Amino acid sequence: MKYRTLGSTGLDVSVIGVGTWQFGGEWGVDFTQKEVDAILGTAEDAGINLIDTAECYGDHLSESLIGNYIKNQRDKWIVATKFGHHYHGFMDRTRHFDSEDVLRQLDESLRSLQTDYIDIYQMHSGMDDEFETEGLWEVLLRQKEKGKIRHLGLSISSNDNIFQTERAKNIGAESIQVVYSRLDREPEKEVLPQCNKDNLGVFARVPLASGLLSGKYKPGHQFTGTNVRATRSNEVTQERLKEVEKIAMEEVPEGVPMAAWALAWCLGNSSVTAVIPGCKNTDQVLSNASAADLLD
Repeated sequence: MKYRTLGSTGLDVSVIGVGTWQFGGEWGVDFTQKEVDAILGTAEDAGINLIDTAECYGDHLSESLIGNYIKNQRDKWIVATKFGHHYHGFMDRTRHFDSEDVLRQLDESLRSLQTDYIDIYQMHSGMDDEFETEGLWEVLLRQKEKGKIRHLGLSISSNDNIFQTERAKNIGAESIQVVYSRLDREPEKEVLPQCNKDNLGVFARVPLASGLLSGKYKPGHQFTGTNVRATRSNEVTQERLKEVEKIAMEEVPEGVPMAAWALAWCLGNSSVTAVIPGCKNTDQVLSNASAADLLD
């Protein structure tokens, strides 16, 4: 495994993290504690120290599954979670960014994660007006002073949100999480250069384009059931699968797994501190971790 320093935080994070939206039950699988323990144990053995989760991956469900694993080894992990939503069911959320509600969300996240502190507490896909909620950042900075939060971050709602990226330092944020992959290079225009300018750490989320860059799915594949991908435009999905097929033929070296190549492609951009792909089993964890070897 390889490690990079996350912006100005001083935290050395593994370049491969574990994204955990799937633990909340919206990706076609309901995870048991045993399955989560196996995934995180494999990640730990591979040298991964970064976990990204959120308040609304289930109703703090993902956090709870993670908390049960890390509670006796908290110092081994850098845990990033988020605030701003209440989960009500499959793809059903309401938005809550007022400071009193966010404080309740923070305390619930701490309870679920079974920890006294969160390493990186991120605004979860807030709109620009929500970003400017009166008193929000002052309240969170006070929680940082109390030790409940080590660092603040922004998980920006769109991959071209320069409004929030430019203002991140003003509100005390030290990292940006953004959608970035070989299929989605929009952040290269403004967001990543601004992160470089302000020494903001960068987490690339959805680096496998929701699994499309795994190489498992061919044009014509249909996603069904309680799976986030089934809620998206099939026309767009088919167009992207055709593009993936072309990338596989023209850009991925022979003998290199496409998923590992796609993660290494993101990390080839020096602006990116770490990628946070999801994983459904231990084999996928190992495949993701192998991307670090391609950086040589």
